[in-house]
Amino acid sequence: MGCTVFTIANQKGGVGKTTTAVNLAAALAERKIHTLVVDLDPQANATSALGVEKQEGKSLYGPLHGEGSAFEMLTPTAWPHLALIPSEQDLAAIEIELAQQQNYLMRLRSVLEPLRNSGGYRAIIIDCPPALGMLSMNSLAAADHLLIALQCEYMALEGLGQILKVVERLKQAGVNPTLDVGGIVMTMFDSRINLAKQVVEEVRQHLPDKIFQTLIPRTVRLSEAPSFGKPIFAYDANSPGAKAYRDLAKEVAERFNLKEATV
Repeated sequence: MGCTVFTIANQKGGVGKTTTAVNLAAALAERKIHTLVVDLDPQANATSALGVEKQEGKSLYGPLHGEGSAFEMLTPTAWPHLALIPSEQDLAAIEIELAQQQNYLMRLRSVLEPLRNSGGYRAIIIDCPPALGMLSMNSLAAADHLLIALQCEYMALEGLGQILKVVERLKQAGVNPTLDVGGIVMTMFDSRINLAKQVVEEVRQHLPDKIFQTLIPRTVRLSEAPSFGKPIFAYDANSPGAKAYRDLAKEVAERFNLKEATV
């Protein structure tokens, strides 16, 4: 059984991207699917949300420069079947430094290849910065599937069009010809707001085979959990947010044939 690499990206901040990366990963791990979160955002929000302290030298900064390996950066979390490669502030410098290297868009793919082949993971989930810069482009080049976290508001549709164009350009340029938009996760859904329902309906009409059925609700508990360094399942296991991410994990596992590991 192989390993599937997902990147969760959106050029817009505040759309539930990191919340989705952390809680989807935790929900897959809860299903005994060996999962690795790669925090590629210099703000290190995914790292904090999994209760891991930021530590100098513990990120992909070195490996992306050819110094050390991704294996050396693996960090356990408090939850079975879930590991992390943390982030740190130094990663911000990569945006400039990588552009000066050969094959700069393929650096992350090369760094993750050994983990993908022999790390024992079934899923690797990359959390990107809220911009389509060098780090996000590297994550798109390294991924099998892009999962787009899309907030249920009108302006989000414009952003969706932009990121779909970027995917097509990367494919046509031969950077990652097999990159697939694996799915769209509708986040911050409030059933009391008509506009939220309209946005979901519009995405369903235009991309019916891409949108996940599960809608992630806008809840206080989901917002609070990261400040306690916990996925929603460890913070409030019976909350609507926890149920939604469990449902999403079930959809993702079925859509991409992610099986429970035997080791």
